[in-house]
Amino acid sequence: MLKFKKLSALTLAFILSLSTVTGCGRTSPDETASVREVTTEETETLADSSLVIAEQGIFSSGGITVTSEGTFDPADQWEETGAGQTAHVDHANVLYQIPENDTELPMVFLHGYGQSRMGWMTTPDGREGWSDMFLRKGHSVWLIDEPRRGEAGATSVSGDISTKTLDQRWYTQFRIGKWVDGRSEAYEGSQFPNDDESLDRFFRQMTPDTGMTSDMGADYDGEMVAEAVAAAIDEVYERTGKNSILVTHSQGGRAGWLAAKYTDHIASIIAIEPGSSAEAGTEEYNVMLEKGISAAIYFGDYIDNGDPEIQATAAWQGMRQTSYDFAEAYTADGGTAEVIDLPKEGITGNDHFIFQDLNNDVVADHVENWIKENVQ
Repeated sequence: MLKFKKLSALTLAFILSLSTVTGCGRTSPDETASVREVTTEETETLADSSLVIAEQGIFSSGGITVTSEGTFDPADQWEETGAGQTAHVDHANVLYQIPENDTELPMVFLHGYGQSRMGWMTTPDGREGWSDMFLRKGHSVWLIDEPRRGEAGATSVSGDISTKTLDQRWYTQFRIGKWVDGRSEAYEGSQFPNDDESLDRFFRQMTPDTGMTSDMGADYDGEMVAEAVAAAIDEVYERTGKNSILVTHSQGGRAGWLAAKYTDHIASIIAIEPGSSAEAGTEEYNVMLEKGISAAIYFGDYIDNGDPEIQATAAWQGMRQTSYDFAEAYTADGGTAEVIDLPKEGITGNDHFIFQDLNNDVVADHVENWIKENVQ
């Protein structure tokens, strides 16, 4: 494990002193580099802003081992059938960090379609991502690359990694704006960092799935992903002794609801714009209710006020409605569930990637407050 210690006051003072040297490069003969004394207050401020990680690492969770018939011949290891050999596949890959001030419940993050854990760690314009923000709030973070995605690409089924040019499809579906005459036009009041460089970085976050044949995610195996996520949550419990808050996004929302069937260690689910929610009476719904799992479901802007000519507007209205239906039924049955429509909270301009928008810190604070009020 890697260990990180706080910088000493002496080291911090040295860093601050260097920053006050006159000039950015070499000084001319008649210039004298001046160093002022660093105040105690400045040293303490810099120390307080440091994010101190006590422990971090990576592990795999879940998955299966496939064995081919036959006998492996070490003298002919290059034979093409794989006879007698194994493949370790369909596992999740989990990167975790535990802060020095580990005072809150662990947060396990599951990405959505075409994404990886990278989306939780940074933003298109390079600002701090949610993983760092919640570390600062005292949560350990456990960032999943789901089976057949990113660093967990080993798969038991053969997919078709599309080479189609589909950036604008997803720009539109994610409610960032309209693409007109080869240019992006973000919606009015948008919180998306829509400059050319940020947009380029955003598109480069898209990550292919090694097990899908559909370029629309139609063959997503929610049960398989849910089992791997549950295995990760069980591992978190073994390492920390704490139940987890599961944070899902988009397509990952489906696996989030299902994961409750495979683990007893989910305290709450925070679903960021899930494509659907658990339907009343289903197995996953009943299990969540029985286990007392609370749920908060967040939606951004441009749904009620989206462009009616764009298919995504009606689609998101329908997807959000499934969450309202779930929350109403779940609450009536004695559970804790709430749909948080950010514009109604006075937080506007958010697209599908709420956690990467310019106001991601504002929404993170809202999430943290909800957790403190509703999660034991």
